[in-house]
Amino acid sequence: MSDDAKRQQLEMIYENARQSFPEVAEITAEQLMEKRKSQDIVLVDVRQPQERAVSMIPGAITSETFEASPQDYEGKTIITYCTVGGRSGMYASQLQARGFNALNFKGSILAWTHAGGELESTDGPTTRVHTYSKKFNLAAEGYETVW
Repeated sequence: MSDDAKRQQLEMIYENARQSFPEVAEITAEQLMEKRKSQDIVLVDVRQPQERAVSMIPGAITSETFEASPQDYEGKTIITYCTVGGRSGMYASQLQARGFNALNFKGSILAWTHAGGELESTDGPTTRVHTYSKKFNLAAEGYETVW
């Protein structure tokens, strides 16, 4: 499947999931790349430990780290991500209900790959990305997918 076809499929899956959290504002991969160096954002990976063990976006924290001391992040923009954006959109909705300024990363880590974003594992930079399941095997060419 071509990268264009993968992006279209990703967009369709995300838009379907988005119906569950229409009140949550979103951020694109390109916008995140620009804002990433800001001290005012916190990038939160809401995926399962086995997914995060493969790779994460550099600088991201886990949802468990966030929940251990949420008061540390008050006043910041919380940007949540998962594989496509469904789980992270639900989490962003919950954070908004708790008073946080939360955005959902549209297309999440898969969109990040299509924007050429870097990934890291505990061993350093990587091109491996966990796609949750074979259904979401939509990473850009040049990335190694696992599920």
